[in-house]
Amino acid sequence: MDKVIQILCLILFDGTSALAIISKGLLIIGIWRLLQKSGLKGWWALIPGAREYQLSRCAGREPEGRVLSVITIAMLLISIVAEFIIPIRIDNMSEEAAIEAALTRLMILSIITIPLIFTHFIYNIRVWSGLINVYGLPKKWLWLCLIDYTRIIPALLWGFSKKYQPEWQVEDIKAEMERLATSGSAAVMDDGLTVNLEERTATEFFHKKTLLRDIHMAIPQGHMVLLLGGSGAGKTTYLNAINGYEKAKAEVMLNGNNMYTQYKKMQHEVGFVPQSEMMRGKDTVINTLLDAAKLRLPKDVSGKQRRERVDEVMDIFGLKPVKNNLVEKLSGGQKKRLSISIEFISNPSLFILDEPDSGLDGVMARELFVQLRKIADTGKIIIVITHTPDRVIDLFDDVIVLAKDSARTGRLAYYGSIQDARTFFQRDTMEQIVKSVNRKEEGGDGMADDYVLKYAEVQHG
Repeated sequence: MDKVIQILCLILFDGTSALAIISKGLLIIGIWRLLQKSGLKGWWALIPGAREYQLSRCAGREPEGRVLSVITIAMLLISIVAEFIIPIRIDNMSEEAAIEAALTRLMILSIITIPLIFTHFIYNIRVWSGLINVYGLPKKWLWLCLIDYTRIIPALLWGFSKKYQPEWQVEDIKAEMERLATSGSAAVMDDGLTVNLEERTATEFFHKKTLLRDIHMAIPQGHMVLLLGGSGAGKTTYLNAINGYEKAKAEVMLNGNNMYTQYKKMQHEVGFVPQSEMMRGKDTVINTLLDAAKLRLPKDVSGKQRRERVDEVMDIFGLKPVKNNLVEKLSGGQKKRLSISIEFISNPSLFILDEPDSGLDGVMARELFVQLRKIADTGKIIIVITHTPDRVIDLFDDVIVLAKDSARTGRLAYYGSIQDARTFFQRDTMEQIVKSVNRKEEGGDGMADDYVLKYAEVQHG
């Protein structure tokens, strides 16, 4: 029974001494109140790992909280194993052997725990630094947040004093934004892409997280669309929801057909080119495309028709001169064009490309986007993510801007023409627009909520 109590003390209070129990108990009480002030359940403070993660959510430091949570649990498990599972047996040992065994054990534990302790310390600082920002306090408070014994003071003060209040709550989205952004949806077009996405959620660590919500738009045929957004804004999640790879609570209609309920029928209507190239280097260009044609074209297409389609695609992307070359011998630009050609074999109505210009110089990137523009002009819808949009922005019709709101959820901050986007954001370049919606700690202007609300007002009057 004594050992069970000791293990419980170690789990709850990080130690079995009276000082450890009192100090950790006071810290838990303070964190309990901090969680409640941010709109979370206070009892999370009792659970190691979950406590650190939930506190990081209050601080706006969720990525750091995930790391801190894993490290906390790892350190706890190591402590339990070291203390109770593998105790040193010294009954039949000489004094010299017992000392040697103890030193060996100490050295092994040090090798394992010292890197964890250092990382734990750094990430704790990041989380508590975030709390200081949320409570609008001067940076000098950080000195009290360096270790658990002094961390008790800010935890109790901020938790119990009415003088200290967080600037926002974890589960809180501005009521006015909530009312405006959730109303209405895009009218379904017979020809084009219509997206009415209510939400896309996922379970991460200890809670259900909303990755995207309230994204409604209709993209006509023949439009080439730029997809913008900072890191974590949900660009890839949005694209996966469109093409049916990761279904959301949504209705996605392509030329009058439902992408979710008719997925098998529609899967060849969407071409998706990821950033990484997945091609066998020892195959020739023409064999690579013939293999793609077998996979992507309907089964009733004859061999002659497949070869004709491969010839047509090679001609479109300028690959005929290198059709017998090995993939591994192609230049960077040629590999990109081949990667796109593989997806274009099925002649999709919707073409999605994730950073197709990655690794290309300005001239090669320009040539690639000019070709994509020509494809769009044939009536295709093309959606592109690129981190250097301004060098080819004249080739696009529209821009989608996704941004993380105050609840860290991807929202639609704008969809419309390029020129109207400049007016809407009062920015001259696309890079400046991304900067305006990025969070301040990410080097941005921190105006995501403002633009999400502004766009909702424009849409719904």
